[in-house]
Amino acid sequence: MVLSDVENNILVHELQLGEQLNECVHNKRRSDFSLMLAMLADDVRSHSQFLVPKTEQAEIVTTDDTLRKEFNLPPVEPLALTQLEKISDFNQANLIVEQRLADLHLSNAITPIPLAFRDDVLHITHDVIANTSLYCQQQYKQDKSSPKEQQRLAFNAKAWLNTIQETIVKSPLFATA
Repeated sequence: MVLSDVENNILVHELQLGEQLNECVHNKRRSDFSLMLAMLADDVRSHSQFLVPKTEQAEIVTTDDTLRKEFNLPPVEPLALTQLEKISDFNQANLIVEQRLADLHLSNAITPIPLAFRDDVLHITHDVIANTSLYCQQQYKQDKSSPKEQQRLAFNAKAWLNTIQETIVKSPLFATA
């Protein structure tokens, strides 16, 4: 089996099973039911109940810049290097060896140096990715190649309610003798 076949046949949510879960419950096949649940993706966010359409909400726009202006805060300190030439700013060993810690604190207060070399939020090392599930690896590859919003499933609430009502009416608990 080719890797692309495996990626296309990953069981993500219960809608892919159709009515098999329901049949297992009614036929009291607990082992089949447990097996099917175990085969689902372990990322709960991918299950169908979390893919229903979003409702619109009023948004309050508060940006970092507006808050900085309101509270008279200094500009944002850099988290990572933006230019490779600034690596020399990290060379502070001379001040520490010469016991000039006050100078070190003062220079960092005047011109703060970045905290890290890399500021790539999407970077995950290969070792970490290799220790995740196949589904997680596939999602990471897709997000890395084309980051987009997760596709939402269509949800017909009226049909769902009609199905529930039919099930209740046909239920043996409500059967007339």
